[in-house]
Amino acid sequence: MPDDQTLSRRAFAVLSAAAAAGASAVATEAQGAAEVVETDVEVKTPDGTCDAALYHPAGKGTWPAVLIWTDIFGLRPAFRQMGRRLAAEGYVVLVPNPFYRTRKAPVFAEGMKFDFNNPEDRAKLPPLTSPLTPEAVSRDAVAYLAFLDTQKTVNRKKKAGVQGYCMGGPFTMRAAAAMPDRIGAGGSFHGGGLVTDKPDSPHLLAPKIKASYYFGIASNDDQKQPDAKDKLREAFAAVKRPAKVEVYDGALHGWCVPGSAVYNQVAAEKAWGELLALYKSALV
Repeated sequence: MPDDQTLSRRAFAVLSAAAAAGASAVATEAQGAAEVVETDVEVKTPDGTCDAALYHPAGKGTWPAVLIWTDIFGLRPAFRQMGRRLAAEGYVVLVPNPFYRTRKAPVFAEGMKFDFNNPEDRAKLPPLTSPLTPEAVSRDAVAYLAFLDTQKTVNRKKKAGVQGYCMGGPFTMRAAAAMPDRIGAGGSFHGGGLVTDKPDSPHLLAPKIKASYYFGIASNDDQKQPDAKDKLREAFAAVKRPAKVEVYDGALHGWCVPGSAVYNQVAAEKAWGELLALYKSALV
């Protein structure tokens, strides 16, 4: 996996149970009580055809577009629930399978136990992640937003949002940099590799980004890389772009994903509230 998408083995380990997350493990449906239309779709990209899930509020109207990047375990029930819940708030949401070049979702069987200390399990990742170069992620993002903008339910006069979890965190920055005039808000939650020592580090994209940002950082990620939050703040401040960077004390890497071994409902709800507040203020 490219450096900016790489999470430590320790960080991956706390996510291992997320592969088994199913509908019974996600937040209650009452959180997205408004009626939502859900459709499995195919999105043409320069590199092939991506399978994805599309959500929008029921009834007539148009709403801002939002792209959700998943974590390492890809499109599955937990992220479908996120898509439904966000659509219920008044957005048209696309949740792609980031690994479409390799196989269709779900890429891991529901109920599967993934052990990052097991070489055989770790060997399953490179075929999935290796194609996700920075350039490929940017191409994908452009194709996904272009698809969203063909939907009659999307209000193209309003800015689009992008949010990502774990490996999806830096993907949001590549998307925002690739489409600065289209993406108005970005949210990264326990993002991996946001700040690296490489020339293609995501934080160095700040001058190309016009979106307002929220970065929710896991406490153990901050302990491992304590200067990352400061470099993120400095990068956005240097170009006078709004960015709130917040460490979630006691919340471990993966805390936002329902069904993960470290899911923290209180912290996840706070993160969700921050995201909604950002979208309501910036997607105008």
